[in-house]
Amino acid sequence: MTRFCKAILWRLFMSDPIDKLVARQRAYFRTGATWPAKFRLESLAKLADAIEGYERQLTEALGRDLRKSPAQAFSSEIGLVLNEIRHAKRHLRSWTKPTRRRVPPFAWPASGRVHREPYGVALVIGAWNYPVQLLLMPLVSAMAAGNCVILKPSEIAPNTAAAIGQMIRATFPPEYIAVVEGGPDAVTQLIACKLDMIFFTGSRRAGTSVMAAAAVHPTPVVLELGGKCPSVVCADAPLAVTARRIVWGKFLNAGQTCVAPDYVLVDRSIQGVFLDALKRAIVDFYGEDPSRSADYGRIVNRFHFDRLLQYLEFGQVSHGGRHNAEDLFLEPTIITDVPPHAGALHEEIFGPVLPICAFSDLGEAVSMIANRPTPLASYLFTNDRSIQSRFLAETRSGGVCFNDVVSHMVGTGLPFGGLGESGFGAYHGESGFECFSHRRAVLYRWFKPDLNLRYPPPKVSLKTMKRAFRYLMGG
Repeated sequence: MTRFCKAILWRLFMSDPIDKLVARQRAYFRTGATWPAKFRLESLAKLADAIEGYERQLTEALGRDLRKSPAQAFSSEIGLVLNEIRHAKRHLRSWTKPTRRRVPPFAWPASGRVHREPYGVALVIGAWNYPVQLLLMPLVSAMAAGNCVILKPSEIAPNTAAAIGQMIRATFPPEYIAVVEGGPDAVTQLIACKLDMIFFTGSRRAGTSVMAAAAVHPTPVVLELGGKCPSVVCADAPLAVTARRIVWGKFLNAGQTCVAPDYVLVDRSIQGVFLDALKRAIVDFYGEDPSRSADYGRIVNRFHFDRLLQYLEFGQVSHGGRHNAEDLFLEPTIITDVPPHAGALHEEIFGPVLPICAFSDLGEAVSMIANRPTPLASYLFTNDRSIQSRFLAETRSGGVCFNDVVSHMVGTGLPFGGLGESGFGAYHGESGFECFSHRRAVLYRWFKPDLNLRYPPPKVSLKTMKRAFRYLMGG
């Protein structure tokens, strides 16, 4: 059946249920049931209990979809969501309190507050590479902020999507939290229902389409996209530790991580020694034959497997390169001598292939980064604070790690999000609560006194008004 026919069938048979689902959620939101802090806390506790109760099913689904080990399923997916819930429960009451704001003398006597209020019906579109974390972490933030939520898991990880759907339907009424499974046509149908907020994680191409569709109404959108995340290794970096951290971040989830190091720029004077350190780290982590390692995953499907093999055709395979199409296995691979025009230096690899390039001075490395689209993250390995400051000043990215990779997105203290081509908006912890909240300005004023100064006609000259304006506006 062609994709066109599938789209027609989807519209014929699924339009009414989705329309009715959105209408039911909007009606439920308008009752005010989701607004009290008590309701939000109780709902977050239910979600935590559900995740713990379905941990086995979620772990098995992740194993079938991406060959994730139980340890990886917990540490990179389930455990992070549970930690996010604990943090939200601990701080939710303080987050929901109105905050005071200064009011200009022009409006005196008065007081100002900012109330953080839920948007309403929020759509969360997840990604396939971390299908639990990237769907449920935003859900936690949306629930903490008091929204009703529709979850759209990725159809590319079907087993996990089905497990999450079963868990959510057994835990929450659909007018509060619902799951809609399906492909791009389901997303199109959902966005057409004029939602109140959309949170999307995925590719740049798909994110652009989502934003364009949302602009019709318009609907607020947060985009968490990808990008070529660079790692820069300076001559003073401890190479053994640096190599281990880069190898860990790059080959976690078989390289299918949006913040994984996508290429490495290494000082030319240490290139050979650094390559040896990378190879040792790969063997230490995954053994001589990574296909036998329980800690090394697989490529999600044949399309992406074939796409990744194309990167091996340009440059020199310095380590790895073995692959098995039937098992969707691609060994952790390092390539060097990559020609400047090769796709590995311009496209987001999103797999276990790591290009290594040498630079002669930091300016050369910074120039290579600055001339590419803004990455989701960038990494610099050096103990020199002046180099770190220069790197911050001369490069742009969603986030930065000095002397590590990926770790800036773990936890609840730092906001996680992109910039430019890597997306916009941020979440995790209080940033996630803010992401799903409308900051409503509220001014409380008294009826007396009511001075005639602001009413027409003018009571003072323009010259006098200009002198007083700065004071009256509180500038």
